[in-house]
Amino acid sequence: MPDLLIELFSEEIPARMQARAAEDLKSRVTDGLVEAGLTYAGAAAFATPRRLTLAVEGLSERSPTLREERRGPRVDAPEKAIEGFLRGAGLSRDQLESREEKKGTFFFAVVEKPGREAPDIVADVLETVIRNFPWPKSMRWGSGSLRWVRPLHRILCILTDEAGAQTVPLEIDGIVAGDTTEGHRFMAPDAFSVTSFEDYEAKLKRAKVILNPSERAETIWQEATNMAFASGLEVVEDRGLLAEVAGLVEWPVVLMGEIDEAFLGLPPEVLQTSMKEHQKFFSVRAPQTGRIERFVTVANRETADHGATILAGNQKVLSARLADAKFFWENDLRTVDRQGMKAWTDRLADVTFHAKLGSQAERINRIAALAREIAPFVGAKPDLAEEAARIAKADLASEMVYEFPELQGVMGTYYARAAGHDDAVAAACAEHYSPLGPSDDVPTAPISVAVALADKLDTLTGFWAIDEKPTGSKDPFALRRAALGVIRLVLVNDLRLHLDRLIDAQVLRHQIDAKADAAELRDELLAEIAKHGVFGSAVRTVVERAKASAPAWIEKITNHDSDLSEDLLSFVHDRLKIHLRDEGIRHDVIDACLSRNEHAPDDANVGKDDLTLLVKRARALSDVLGTDDGENLVQGFKRANNILAQAEEKDGVEYSFGADVKFAESAEEKALFAALDAAEARIAPAMKQEDFASAMEAMAALRGPIDAFFEAVQVNDENEVLRRNRLNLLSRIRQICLGVADLTSIEG
Repeated sequence: MPDLLIELFSEEIPARMQARAAEDLKSRVTDGLVEAGLTYAGAAAFATPRRLTLAVEGLSERSPTLREERRGPRVDAPEKAIEGFLRGAGLSRDQLESREEKKGTFFFAVVEKPGREAPDIVADVLETVIRNFPWPKSMRWGSGSLRWVRPLHRILCILTDEAGAQTVPLEIDGIVAGDTTEGHRFMAPDAFSVTSFEDYEAKLKRAKVILNPSERAETIWQEATNMAFASGLEVVEDRGLLAEVAGLVEWPVVLMGEIDEAFLGLPPEVLQTSMKEHQKFFSVRAPQTGRIERFVTVANRETADHGATILAGNQKVLSARLADAKFFWENDLRTVDRQGMKAWTDRLADVTFHAKLGSQAERINRIAALAREIAPFVGAKPDLAEEAARIAKADLASEMVYEFPELQGVMGTYYARAAGHDDAVAAACAEHYSPLGPSDDVPTAPISVAVALADKLDTLTGFWAIDEKPTGSKDPFALRRAALGVIRLVLVNDLRLHLDRLIDAQVLRHQIDAKADAAELRDELLAEIAKHGVFGSAVRTVVERAKASAPAWIEKITNHDSDLSEDLLSFVHDRLKIHLRDEGIRHDVIDACLSRNEHAPDDANVGKDDLTLLVKRARALSDVLGTDDGENLVQGFKRANNILAQAEEKDGVEYSFGADVKFAESAEEKALFAALDAAEARIAPAMKQEDFASAMEAMAALRGPIDAFFEAVQVNDENEVLRRNRLNLLSRIRQICLGVADLTSIEG
């Protein structure tokens, strides 16, 4: 069985496109070969700046001959129908067979599709792949119609077996496939032929090309860390930058250079960001101080002076870049020194956050008010939380962040400290953006947590208020990430918050004009919301107090749609299900803890907006359902619930009370009464103390008595008194279980 080697040799491919292009080449070629009837043992794809390579092992020599039998029309069908069948099968009338079947005599055609040789199939598949390759951006050159990311120069395509290598016959827009390639552009530019993948890889390495991007990255990292270690320093790890640099060179030559003394006083983040974004340099720091002192660059060639000229040029360009950064830094510090951070917060009044949600300054006002409300629940001082919220986004107006947007928050911390703010307030400038993703660190400092929660809740409520929710895979305002951020902040910090009240209050802040009259009434309303929730007596009381002096926006508030807040809380619950899926907690377990069942007691659904409480219940329920007792209890509960529901529908009454042990006839029936009494005595105090594990265990202990009851007792007895008593007994099972979790939501 031959091996296939393909190389598409072109001008430089952008580093960000290489990995995806290699995978696309592999998947599209192998899928095409399989669809054409060829099989293979394995495939691997590689990329360098100037080539995409695919090696396929154990390719079959030809596709199999296929024999297909087709049933046609009846023999007495109209002539046109028979002619159409013949055209589709590619046969003549005398090649058809007629066979008797139950519904009559039908024509049958046996169509044979002969197999094809591997070279012919490979040629067809590769041409299709090249002409339809999914580059994010592509170009045309010369007079041909072919499009590629950069001009395509060569196509290497050979099949190798024991007899040797043969070139696949292929020509695309004048480019004829062959068995030759080229080495490094500068150090080994001559063409050479290859006979197999092993020969190809070895000759490339002799021609100063490392084919495997992982090997190039490993070479860069090892040499960089060794150089830094020899100087008592360490390289700042950046896997994304490492992958990008490995895609810029075919023969990595690692060089370490000095940073001018004049720039060593810049914040490490500024040096690191400037060098990474503009020069693709790795930062090298002193482990003791954390100060960035040197840089590592990767050249694409060896030189007679061992990179001295390259380093000198890089250092010259770097000094110019860092001089700009130093100017921004010093200018920002002068602004802070003269005016504090107010100079920047005032400017944010002219910066639009969103056309329907006002300016950044208006947003900051809302976040500051909410942070103040959240502060007591997270152990922060309200005044400090509000102070942190008011300056957290001030650096958006600084010159440094304008030049390097990725430094927002980080620079705010430096500037806040320079302005004399408390360290915890300054730290919140950077930390309130976190967590940005599922693996990002979660802030734990109280002030940072208060501002981070307020920031994310304001974003969510704002876009819900203007009906800009995520749809399908589209989420342009990263609202799913914001919801996950709220969830992780609450769970990691073990917070007990009424999210519904915070959501309701913030939705109304979006709906109240910041410049409306009767500010005192507005503040009173928001205070009532914080205590009692938006809807109901709290709002009616405040509106009644206002009477004739009520401003125009009061009507807007009283007509506020509660479904808006419920929908947002439901969105948060959906993200919670995805977050807990990694813990092995099923979505239906969350639903069981969320659902309010009409038969459940009033307190059975406490904590719907208390995520910490909700997750504790879900984990306890998940643990119980993982046991035999828990799994079988669900089946027993559903059986009891189904029998009860059918009886209530039939009789038109609700069996919800009155079960009396004196009517119990069998030992199993009496045992179930006793088990329910014992479970109820354990569950009620356990739920009150939030000892959900004990409550779930007590519920699971009902499995045995319930199973024994159903095996020994007929619920729908002919004796109506016994039947009613047993149905009421089933109702007790339902009530007790629903007091812990809505088991009707459990699947299976």
